[in-house]
Amino acid sequence: MKEVLRTTNPLLIARATDLLESEGIAAFPLDQHMSVLEGSLGILPRRLMVTDRDLFMARAILRDNRIGDDV
Repeated sequence: MKEVLRTTNPLLIARATDLLESEGIAAFPLDQHMSVLEGSLGILPRRLMVTDRDLFMARAILRDNRIGDDV
């Protein structure tokens, strides 16, 4: 598994997941329930992971949609 996105914005994770899955790439959001530990402040980033073989295409799809330009 490789990380394609890290953000504190839960809507961005949802959008990226939808984009990737619409292209046939399985995306796995991690750290979604960390708000329990942080007191719902939203300071801990969430990660979006894909399989190693899908990494190149996933990055291209997110870049084309201007998501996670800093990754």
